[in-house]
Amino acid sequence: MIQQAQSRGSSILALGDLIVYAFSLIITLAIRYEEIPSRSLVMIHLSSFLVLFVLFIVVNISAGLYDKQLATARGRILSLILKVQVINIFLGTAFFYLAPVSITPKANLVIYFIISTCAIFLWRIVMAPVFTSGRKQSVLLVGKGDDISDLREEVNNGQYSFFFAETIEPSGEVSKIANHISDIVQKKGISIIVADLYNPHIEDVMPFLYSLIFSGIQIIDAGKLYENVFDRIPLSMVGERWLVENSGAALASRRIYDVLKRSTDIVIASIAGLISLIFYPLVYIGIQFDDRGPLFISQDRIGKNGKVIKIFKFRSMSGNDHGNYGSNGLTMNVVTRVGGFIRASRIDELPQLWNVLKGDLSLIGPRPELPNLVSIYNKEIPYYSARHLVTPGLSGWAQIYHEAHPHHAIATEETRNKLSYDLYYIKQRSFILDIKIVLRTFQILLKRSGR
Repeated sequence: MIQQAQSRGSSILALGDLIVYAFSLIITLAIRYEEIPSRSLVMIHLSSFLVLFVLFIVVNISAGLYDKQLATARGRILSLILKVQVINIFLGTAFFYLAPVSITPKANLVIYFIISTCAIFLWRIVMAPVFTSGRKQSVLLVGKGDDISDLREEVNNGQYSFFFAETIEPSGEVSKIANHISDIVQKKGISIIVADLYNPHIEDVMPFLYSLIFSGIQIIDAGKLYENVFDRIPLSMVGERWLVENSGAALASRRIYDVLKRSTDIVIASIAGLISLIFYPLVYIGIQFDDRGPLFISQDRIGKNGKVIKIFKFRSMSGNDHGNYGSNGLTMNVVTRVGGFIRASRIDELPQLWNVLKGDLSLIGPRPELPNLVSIYNKEIPYYSARHLVTPGLSGWAQIYHEAHPHHAIATEETRNKLSYDLYYIKQRSFILDIKIVLRTFQILLKRSGR
């Protein structure tokens, strides 16, 4: 029920955006021709504008305008919509000036973009909160730990369709926990209980929770709700049981997906690899003007099933440290002037397209790590090796959502957070998720936000 409400909110936003784009076109025609446009006039223009509407929605998705987390960050919505509209204006202008369309909308473009920008702001800031929100449902949260606290804080401080009216930290005798839950359910009129089903105390009280479902009480796994809210896996709830239930099942049930994904990798890597050859002499000239060092570096990384693979990159640092960090956990190498640009634009990773073609990498997947770091993280982070269940990739879920990327240093805590995103990808991987990662990666490249 909770997950359905959140998915419904994203669908309402997308449908509302489409209606706004279409309504803006009608208003534009009314202003342009100083009368209510006829059905035939609208259809003539709509046949061309439909392509743009689809492009606009794709841009909105890649910018994260339909993400659940955006609803809790109202301060970002204004600037984000403005940035998206600027991109959409450039797309619209390029489309109508370059594409072979049957109408000449040049006189209408300025009017349309002014109206659509005003309308999208009105819809998203004023009207959308009314349509996507409603009476919040009271929910009981049963569990303890940092992940449970983060979930409670996020939900109760955000724009969600429910809130945690009470929290129980399970401890002590089973009868005591059951009575506590029963009392709150009756006093607060609770119909939904979110519980950490992997907590040993809650496992003991499971027969009582089972009995509640016959009274119309819905029991939701806190780990799955956390995953739905944050788009990552709560590591405190990950263990052998979780890995067997999720990772193993995911690998066994996605054979067709794996074959199609590999085929897609081969086709795209072949085409992109040939096109990327244009950059090779340009990067070489830049490096020679900079520090006259070698063009390429090669590094060992850990691939699928823990296999050591060798990847190739354009050199962006003063040397190749191979992950041999000093006592302070940092490399002594520095990013060169040319290296800073090719790293931010991801040009340094173009040679890895040949690794994709070979099969050591995929276009999408967890980023491969250096062997020295893997040996450290395997000791310090439980189940870190689970990220090697799938082929690593050039871009991944963690790269687009985990803001504090550990890089060129030993960073156990940030790597632990990054693992939560990698496990989410391993569990949820699909073509839809891969497409979303590709779109968000393009957004990052346009912003030159690096890694």
